[in-house]
Amino acid sequence: MTQASEQAGSTSATETIPAIQMAGIVKEFHSRGDVVRAVDGVDLEIGSGEFFSLLGPSGCGKTTTMRMIAGFEEPTHGEVRLYGASVLGVPPHKRDVNMVFQSYALFPHMNVFENVAFGLRRKKTAKDEVTRRVGEIIETVGLSGREKRRPRELSGGQQQRVALARALVNQPRALLLDEPLGALDLKLRQAMEVELKRIQREVGITFIYVTHDQGEALTMSDRIAVMNEGRVEQLGTPRDIYARPATRFVAGFIGTSNILSGPVTSAAGGSVVILDGDGQHVEATLRDGLSLSAGDTAEITVRPEKVSIKPDADGCAGCRLRGTVTEVVYLGTSTNYNVVTSTGDEITVFVQNSDDSAELAERGADVWLTWDPRHSYVIGAQ
Repeated sequence: MTQASEQAGSTSATETIPAIQMAGIVKEFHSRGDVVRAVDGVDLEIGSGEFFSLLGPSGCGKTTTMRMIAGFEEPTHGEVRLYGASVLGVPPHKRDVNMVFQSYALFPHMNVFENVAFGLRRKKTAKDEVTRRVGEIIETVGLSGREKRRPRELSGGQQQRVALARALVNQPRALLLDEPLGALDLKLRQAMEVELKRIQREVGITFIYVTHDQGEALTMSDRIAVMNEGRVEQLGTPRDIYARPATRFVAGFIGTSNILSGPVTSAAGGSVVILDGDGQHVEATLRDGLSLSAGDTAEITVRPEKVSIKPDADGCAGCRLRGTVTEVVYLGTSTNYNVVTSTGDEITVFVQNSDDSAELAERGADVWLTWDPRHSYVIGAQ
């Protein structure tokens, strides 16, 4: 068998094994005599070539989880595997993963080429191989023609690309990125989000990305693990997590969401009704694994862009609620309405502006809100 055949066979075999497996991961720290559980029973499987994000607020355990993958922290309990092999006790430099931090940590006295080549030269890689691989990755990250520039001669986005190229040129089996865009301004950060996803697709390496920014996670990720207080609250695609949040925390953390609650008046066919009378009707879809009966109190969520405002009940099908507009905010591309309903809940409505659109209602106006029951989901019970 040729070397190429052996490599092809090895690649096909590892493609069926998750790049990263974390089973029953617990991480405890001792602080002033107390035990603080930063990560509490995390189970994850991250596929080869996947762009996977750990998303959550500060202190939720996402960075600690990444540091255990990298080897900078060891779990108190549980198992970490890289392509099926346990890496417990394996030091970071032997784990075949690289990490990119928010601080670029570039060598100021070296130019772009030298910064990117640094790791290869430490491994005593042949000179022609260094030249080839560094040239390829510099082109991939869009820095061709800037090889001789020093870091101080580059913009923040270009410096981030150098840091990314330096990590990728070593061809790690997984790349770990800890809030790498946090130091960039908004427009540059948004541009880099698209570039990062393009680069990840081109190199085909597993990316594990830590962020507290929901926009970054939704833009780039194949899948997202939303973390809170050391646990994974929901794991799924960006569309699933945004459209069908599993918990109140996820609904509130990912975008803007309206939360309604009330006693279940009927439940059948995978949906529940919490209001049905006086011309009003609120219905929601049950998420998998949740069962409610009449008399239970349900919490449901519906996204602001799914709700429409009508001047009266005519044409209101599906879910419908009476309310009074308390605030109108023009945001250029959209107008936001805050409406207090007859049930006492406050609902936010996003209306996309167009050439022929006008203000649908003024502050103080009585209106009807309506939406398709398929767009409201039960996220829990009280």
